[in-house]
Amino acid sequence: MRTPTLALLALVFTATAGAQSPAAAIKWGPAPPFFPAGARFAVLQGDPGQTGVYTVRLEMPPGYTIRPHFHPTDENVTVVSGTLVLGMGDSVRTRGAHALTAGGFITAKAQEHHFAVARGRTVVQVHGQGPFAITYVNPKDDPRNAAPRP
Repeated sequence: MRTPTLALLALVFTATAGAQSPAAAIKWGPAPPFFPAGARFAVLQGDPGQTGVYTVRLEMPPGYTIRPHFHPTDENVTVVSGTLVLGMGDSVRTRGAHALTAGGFITAKAQEHHFAVARGRTVVQVHGQGPFAITYVNPKDDPRNAAPRP
């Protein structure tokens, strides 16, 4: 009986040894300039700007909208908290879009046009194969193209 118990303990230790540190230890900062202002961003794994696996989190305030865009690689999104309304297409139309709550998951395939709207404070975790890049369907929606504020 002792051997299975020790084996189980070893398995649990091995599975948890590489676990992420508590959420409070995540280093949040402003979102990169390709996102609209007002969100916070944290890199959990890898370097999203380089080739390789990455995992990031994005914390969005209520009503935060990421206008229609697409990526060169698949984007895997898990809702950590709040509600994310995610829709496909070239315009923001929340009617008929998917409302994902905590634990919800979706993959936006490479080149697939989509948008996102936060209902309430929402945190999502995104992972994929880098480099991460975002192209807005309408260049006017790209925050990097906005006129500098006086």
